[in-house]
Amino acid sequence: MTAQRTFWTLVLSSAAILAVTMGVRQSTGLFVSPLNSSTGLGIVTVSFALAVGQFVWGAAQPLFGMLADRVGSFRVIVFGAVLMAFGMAITPWMDSSFGLILSMGILTAAGAGAGSFSILLGAAAQRLPADKRSFASGFINAGGSFGQFVFAPIAQVLISAFGWVIAMVTLAATTLTTILLALPLRQSRAAHAAAVAPTLSGITLGEQTRFAFRNPSYWCLHAGFFTCGFHISFLVTHLPSEVALCGLPASVSAASLAIIGLANIVGSIGAGWLGQTHRMKFILAWMYGSRSVAIALYLMAPKTDLTFYLFAAVLGLTWLSTVPPTAGLVGKLFGPRYLATLFGLTLFSHQVGGFFGAWLGGVAVDSTGSYNWMWYADIVLAALAALVNLPIREEKPQLGAAAA
Repeated sequence: MTAQRTFWTLVLSSAAILAVTMGVRQSTGLFVSPLNSSTGLGIVTVSFALAVGQFVWGAAQPLFGMLADRVGSFRVIVFGAVLMAFGMAITPWMDSSFGLILSMGILTAAGAGAGSFSILLGAAAQRLPADKRSFASGFINAGGSFGQFVFAPIAQVLISAFGWVIAMVTLAATTLTTILLALPLRQSRAAHAAAVAPTLSGITLGEQTRFAFRNPSYWCLHAGFFTCGFHISFLVTHLPSEVALCGLPASVSAASLAIIGLANIVGSIGAGWLGQTHRMKFILAWMYGSRSVAIALYLMAPKTDLTFYLFAAVLGLTWLSTVPPTAGLVGKLFGPRYLATLFGLTLFSHQVGGFFGAWLGGVAVDSTGSYNWMWYADIVLAALAALVNLPIREEKPQLGAAAA
């Protein structure tokens, strides 16, 4: 009973933290148009600032993962909450390209990274038995999707009712709740050392990292995750603009983002559950391949509100459902000891793709007046991501087996 209670306390706390950090972060696309109108900086400049945020969010995760491996996740999450809240709170007063990059691109993004996947999944992997890690990863990941489902419509309502400044400051204050949510993750240095001691094999972080990068399967994970980042960041940043170009109201984009989040709850838990009995590389290949097909069908469909809702539901099933199998494969290949760092590095590749997805989306619409070329690139990259996961060397899963 105690073990079961510990499991759910850890998983629910981590999922709630991710719900706030990811929910707020995934709603920033709703502020692109208001920021553009208020600052007059132009869509390309605003998109570039958010693209920098995609890159920084990814770069921060392995760095904070290393810190969490040393001092525990609680201290890292508290620091990130303060950083994220501060960055969002000062954004309404940033009227230059540099100011916007500093607030949204660096401070907010780095703070969100400190309370995101690599830290939370790493903490769970170090404290849970191997046969529970895949489901735990899926459940925690679903928390981020639930956050998107909740925060996207809330942000749109706040923007419509009180203006984007009040909405931004309100979301900034909300991020501080992650400090309270992280209390169950507190550990003394001695307890943290005891938690990771059973997985120590005498190998240092530097040795483990060099070993990982000599493994072709690890590079395959990076390549697939790059495409995932490109796809997600493009949509999060530019879906509201795509909806507007189709002559539909802003409520359609907010509802679509919420539907994506709701559908991904099912997808994330399902991916975590399937990862216990199926090879995760095949799960990833199916997810990326289905995205390619979904985008092609969207381009051929009439652009109505129903089309966007159906498109969002289909995409939502695989949206961030790639996280549990990717993290699970890293754990399978290299063990849980340095998972926060090694998975954080794959997230960095994810966000390099995210940088290009967010930035090039702005460039495309500014140059051509539409996002067509971005959609075509997305179809090709998703198909390639499906193929690149197939060569990964993964043993057939066995319930109760060790992670490495």
